[in-house]
Amino acid sequence: MSDSKGSVRLYVKGVVLGYKRGLRNQYVSTSLIKVEGVQDQNAAQFYLGKRIAYIYKAHTEKKGTKFRVIWGRVMRAHGSSGVVRAKFRRNLPPQAIGGPVRVMLYPSQI
Repeated sequence: MSDSKGSVRLYVKGVVLGYKRGLRNQYVSTSLIKVEGVQDQNAAQFYLGKRIAYIYKAHTEKKGTKFRVIWGRVMRAHGSSGVVRAKFRRNLPPQAIGGPVRVMLYPSQI
């Protein structure tokens, strides 16, 4: 979790798997996130309510940076393998599928 300089990472890495979906429809307002190190439903309970940041690089510079962020929140577990459902303030674009997200370790319930 920390590197040789002693800095601490306040997030856990995750990957966007896609959208919640049925056989013939997909719910783009709910994204599926695989959190690193979470293998079952009980471990996913810790991340409920945690904030998620999808960071991407845009072409034009705004406010001195080309990086943008879409914030979201973990809503609930999805299945029994540790995948979680998340809702973002703006729905994630299709280019985000397979991309990295940061699952923040706040707000904390402990």
